[in-house]
Amino acid sequence: MAVEAARRLHDGTVCFVGIGLPSIAANLARRTHAPGCVLVYESGTIGSKPSELPLSIGDGELADTADAVVSVPEMFAYWLQGGRIDVGFLSAAQIDRHGNLNSTVIGDYAHPDVRLPGGGGAPEIALAVSDVFVLLRQSPRAFVERLDFTTSLGDNVRVVVTDLGVLEPREGELTLVAVHPGVDAEQARAATGWSLAVADDLRETVPPTDLELRALRALRTKGHEHG
Repeated sequence: MAVEAARRLHDGTVCFVGIGLPSIAANLARRTHAPGCVLVYESGTIGSKPSELPLSIGDGELADTADAVVSVPEMFAYWLQGGRIDVGFLSAAQIDRHGNLNSTVIGDYAHPDVRLPGGGGAPEIALAVSDVFVLLRQSPRAFVERLDFTTSLGDNVRVVVTDLGVLEPREGELTLVAVHPGVDAEQARAATGWSLAVADDLRETVPPTDLELRALRALRTKGHEHG
């Protein structure tokens, strides 16, 4: 998932990065084909170049290695809402066929089965960047016919990368355009809560190259033992 997302980042792309898979993807791109990729973290760091993957957006190295550090209000009001960030990575508990995302509640809003962390900056990111990349493991619980709550709109979702393949919007609906090696379209359909459209030109994703694997394995997460 990280490799497929990283390949879609270009040299000079300014991307809003979250912790986890988005951070892996962005730092992988920076260490391989896109050294000029600009990493922006929600804590206000612009142009961070961490030597190890941060455990949180509050990691001091993100500030130490950044080109600039701004306040969170400035990050959102000037950089994000000002259209100065190209790509935003998002994830969620649920996604629908139009790319809308739910990170608020599972179940009824007033009496939810699970109350989730909430939107945070995601609703603004979803509408203010040019391209939204969603990284989400594919299952009927996550890929649902109807969201329990709409946290972020899917208008700018350009790609959804899952553990089974890649979906892109075609004619207003997320469509399976690629599967990872060893996966077929039926597996992806079975892991989706709506009738998943499959592209006529369905392809197989290209396995990670030796260079990508070496760079990926070199990305250590802080606090983890080096083995």
